[in-house]
Amino acid sequence: MTVLTINLLALLLAAWKAPAWVKEIGIIALVVGIIFFLMGIYIAGDMIERVGEVSQSIIWGGFKLAVITPIYGFLIYLVSLVILIIRKPRI
Repeated sequence: MTVLTINLLALLLAAWKAPAWVKEIGIIALVVGIIFFLMGIYIAGDMIERVGEVSQSIIWGGFKLAVITPIYGFLIYLVSLVILIIRKPRI
């Protein structure tokens, strides 16, 4: 989450200083969110394999926790698209 928050701050700074980078920073946030999601699922699978029998509520609780990072990355990507729309010259 810290990496994505730094990415959000970089996005806001880029919107002010380097508008050409806004979309790329948004895409990076989306990819980082997906990568952290996959890492979380991998680690959870490894722990389940070590423990053996695990209840479904624990599995779904971990899945809900792992889904937070791609949602946050997607929201940062949406912010980058909104910034691009706002900065686009009007006709």
